[in-house]
Amino acid sequence: MINAPVSQRDWSAHPPLLHPPYASTALRAPMKPLIPLAHGLAETSGPVFGHESVGPLDHDLTQNGRRNGEALGERIVVTGRVLDEDGRPVRNTLIEIWQANAAGRYVHKVDQHAAPLDPNFLGAGRCVSDDDGVYKFTTIKPGAYPWRNHFNAWRPNHIHFSLFGNTIASRLVTQMYFPGDPLLALDPIYLSAPEGARERLISRFSLDVTEPEFCLGYVFDIVLRGRSETPFEGRAR
Repeated sequence: MINAPVSQRDWSAHPPLLHPPYASTALRAPMKPLIPLAHGLAETSGPVFGHESVGPLDHDLTQNGRRNGEALGERIVVTGRVLDEDGRPVRNTLIEIWQANAAGRYVHKVDQHAAPLDPNFLGAGRCVSDDDGVYKFTTIKPGAYPWRNHFNAWRPNHIHFSLFGNTIASRLVTQMYFPGDPLLALDPIYLSAPEGARERLISRFSLDVTEPEFCLGYVFDIVLRGRSETPFEGRAR
């Protein structure tokens, strides 16, 4: 284990709890000052998630929901590294993703907008970062979808990420976007991250990751703390 000082969080890199253009934050943002609570034994001792939590097809969303055919849409690979503030790999991090299908619809009873469900696409997966902090998912590029935040509101193509550290209390939730998406400039959730930090939420296309005659490749590194940390949801001062 490397013993090194831990950088303070750069709270200026994260979205505020209340961001009026993102309408639902008005319903869930705290109205009174937050009270810090020290973590007790239950928060600091477990549970710990690891390789035993992951099945052999969990990382491949084109296969883990398959019933009687192929998942529909543009296949992609999303990979990257989980890093600390000094660029060191963060090993054995459980990473979960969830997303809409190629038509822009989630497998969830609340999502009832007029887009087809794909019976061979579950829209969720998980993996564990390796000794170099690397993770990798094979999936379908998600579609845009309407979300009624304001008139004619559409969410950009995106994938939700959840990362669990060595305790249940150490969880990061963020979103990954795709380069060149015209909806980014109109999206209150993306724009809630401060300028100069929100670009860290955009993956980059990589021909090296692209698999010939199979799928395009995107790289999305996740920095947990300190310099260049990835903006995440639900931050508190």
